[in-house]
Amino acid sequence: MVTPAFFTLACLWSRMPTGVLVPEHHDDVTAFAERAERLDYDSLWMPELWGRDAFLSLTRAATVTSDLTLGTAIVNAYGRSPATLAQAAATLADTADGQVRLGIGTSTQKVVEDLHGMAFDNPPRRLHETVELTKRFLSADGRVSYEGKVFDVADFPSLDADVPVYAAALGPSNRRATGRTADGWLPHNIPFGRLDEAFETIAETAREVGRDPDAIDVAPYVPAAVSDDPQEAIRAVRGHLAYYVGSGEGYRKAVAKSFPDAADAVAEAWRAGDRESARDAVTEEMIAQLAVAGTPANAREQFERVAARDIVDQPLLVIPNGTPDPVVDQTVEELAPAKR
Repeated sequence: MVTPAFFTLACLWSRMPTGVLVPEHHDDVTAFAERAERLDYDSLWMPELWGRDAFLSLTRAATVTSDLTLGTAIVNAYGRSPATLAQAAATLADTADGQVRLGIGTSTQKVVEDLHGMAFDNPPRRLHETVELTKRFLSADGRVSYEGKVFDVADFPSLDADVPVYAAALGPSNRRATGRTADGWLPHNIPFGRLDEAFETIAETAREVGRDPDAIDVAPYVPAAVSDDPQEAIRAVRGHLAYYVGSGEGYRKAVAKSFPDAADAVAEAWRAGDRESARDAVTEEMIAQLAVAGTPANAREQFERVAARDIVDQPLLVIPNGTPDPVVDQTVEELAPAKR
């Protein structure tokens, strides 16, 4: 017998758009994109850290798909100027018939300083001005001039490209920047049960500047692994959570809101170089609030519960780096809309 609660959950799940991130080390982006479209995913998102350009990769995906919305998740606000970001997004939108989302974040101090050779100065202000100015360049406003604390530009034509701009924001200052400027929010490593509370900062700030919070799309990352061996799936997400909590202070703080002792234990072990102890310090309670892991039926139920949250407009499936290929394939298959 189907219970009313299950029926309601299933109905919500069946209406929920679902996105998937291309695994960072996947060899064939076009093949992955084609598969995602066959499995009825609504959107395909490309991460970018090092080694592969997100915009070029999505351009390749655009040549082999017709219905997928394509997005960056994320490109960082230090590695390109707002003009460069806008130009790249507009060019991609031409190729993808306008079905593009531009996800921007501040990344981490390690990436910005040690890879890009830039000072990691005032990330919230950088995010605010990058999103705001990029949107101005993408608009149909005519000539763009802008005077900010970070950027100062004068009298260049806008690009008239319909590309919503999303912000990846963890801390309250970055969330306030999101509320003031962004079309969407990409939360990662904020416990699912705290998404409403975290979004309220965005909503309050949006209202203060005359924006409608309901118009801001919420698309949380959902780290996930599916395997017939549930312990294999759990190992994959444990490694993912340990990496982020251990290597990024913003991620540690976000997780510590719900799991202060466990987050500190993970971070201390990771920063001491003891990766195995860091993974072991990720508790079952953390996994339940930050990821999806288990057998196909169990993982689908977990994913459905995240998708059914009122705050969520579109969950984004994220497969942890280093996940064995058979688990990657099973995760993409079993959590696909086509399996609903």
